[in-house]
Amino acid sequence: MKKIRLYPSGHEVDCEQGQTVLSALEKAGYALPNNCRAGACGECKIKVREGEFDQGMVLDMALAQEEREQGFGLMCMAKPLSDLLEIEWGTEDAQPKLFPPRENVSFVVIERIERTHRIVELRLRPVGKPLRYWPGQYVQLNHPEGKMPARAYSIANASRPDGEITLQIARVENGGISCWVHDHLKVGDRIKLSGPYGTFIGDPAAATPVLCLAAGTGLAPIMALAEAALSRGYRQPVTVIFSAPTHADLYDSGRLALWQAKHRNFKFVRTLTQEEGEGLTGRIPAVLPEMFPDLSQHSIYAAGSPEFVDACIAAVKQLGAKESLIHTEGFFEQQLPETPAANRLM
Repeated sequence: MKKIRLYPSGHEVDCEQGQTVLSALEKAGYALPNNCRAGACGECKIKVREGEFDQGMVLDMALAQEEREQGFGLMCMAKPLSDLLEIEWGTEDAQPKLFPPRENVSFVVIERIERTHRIVELRLRPVGKPLRYWPGQYVQLNHPEGKMPARAYSIANASRPDGEITLQIARVENGGISCWVHDHLKVGDRIKLSGPYGTFIGDPAAATPVLCLAAGTGLAPIMALAEAALSRGYRQPVTVIFSAPTHADLYDSGRLALWQAKHRNFKFVRTLTQEEGEGLTGRIPAVLPEMFPDLSQHSIYAAGSPEFVDACIAAVKQLGAKESLIHTEGFFEQQLPETPAANRLM
């Protein structure tokens, strides 16, 4: 058993043989920022102060050679080699407690809804003990026969007593799991989820106006966050802006409109980027200044492709948004390291 020590708090976490630092921290309840879990995004980059570790195969764009020489590593792939690994990261009190992830939790598909021509929504009911999670987190969907790599999908609803989970899955060209879901998965089928993962979660102690920005299935974690906030009686203004290319790409508008009718502090705005018509048109960074000239007091949540998120964050910072109040979820393509030919089993 290895030990991971957190600096400067001095708290220590057990790490089993072959376990990644990120996995060990999550099991112990720590919320280390992460996204792709495959060495591709760089969000879990941490400086290692003491000890040795196996970094595994990661992308140079996520961890540059210069950063490696300075002692930085990506904790989603890093595995301790020495008995003690000390990392420069926060204190116990500064991090929210997470529910330890569980692997291969059984669910049954109880409803399947075609939301758009490329997005299908699955309503899943746990077969046994419900999966506990925070709104904004995601799970990994596993192929029942292990024929293709698991893929991550954000949970699109707040926690419910019956443990039901909703996933919104976009068809990706040549995407193994997404194509399998769209073409083969049906009501009554059993699937297995692992999780929850991620730190794109709301702050229960926050008391600021909230602005949520979403594109594509980035709407999923935003829906979960907004539903949770409204259900617990959040009193500050909450605005959700959803960007879509055309009317055909809009979904969940009815439910968002219902929330707007029921809650005086909730507002839903949609904007189209490739089609004219009634309502707002244009990309979110372009329409924000007129809607929110000052975002210095707002908590910001942005979810979608990395390019969308980056553009939104640049825009809100120009409008005064504070770094500490900005939360992002960029949907990186999950890349699995290839095994060199010489090391493959024949």
